[in-house]
Amino acid sequence: MRLVLLGAPGSGKGTQAQRLQARHGVPQVSTGDLLREAVAAGTPLGRAAKIVMDAGQLVADDIMLGIIRARLARPDAARGFILDGFPRTIAQADGLAAQLRDLGQPIDAVVLFDIDPEVLRKRVAGRRSCRRCSRVFHVETNPLKPDDRCTDGGPHDLFQRPDDNDTTVRERLAVYCDRTQPLIDYYAKKGLLRRIDADGSLEEVDARLERAIAN
Repeated sequence: MRLVLLGAPGSGKGTQAQRLQARHGVPQVSTGDLLREAVAAGTPLGRAAKIVMDAGQLVADDIMLGIIRARLARPDAARGFILDGFPRTIAQADGLAAQLRDLGQPIDAVVLFDIDPEVLRKRVAGRRSCRRCSRVFHVETNPLKPDDRCTDGGPHDLFQRPDDNDTTVRERLAVYCDRTQPLIDYYAKKGLLRRIDADGSLEEVDARLERAIAN
């Protein structure tokens, strides 16, 4: 199973990626998590990324692709992976395709999470993330359970991201739509795109996702 998940902020792709990972035993690969890990570890790519990030600029494609390649070369990705948040541009998609050809791991499917923008804004307002393990919860649709524990067995430390407000969400959605449509067309032409309705309960969306990747 080698997947790319596309979806606007709050569409649920991160949560569904976690559920896929738990069921199928393949890692969720989040570019945000990878960047933080590389910077914290002080790898050459991490040091290069930190310089760019400290300057308030976007990390260059070659750095991101290098970090992705290193992650996909780990043993736990040998059976597959779930890419969440990457690629974001045609150039990144081309670079990723070239890397995966070299690794002998071509993408099986690209799943687009379709959802109404009004629903998205409500979703984002209720989203909470764990500072310790980056797991994502929602106060209504995916609340923290009393017996749920972090990866090290301790309690989750939940917080609301400062950019999860209505004005910022509107701006992020506009940017997402502008940048992602070319990617949607790109993968549709390659016959890899699958669309699912991302509005519904976790279980309903889960079932739609499983059907989409089985086809």
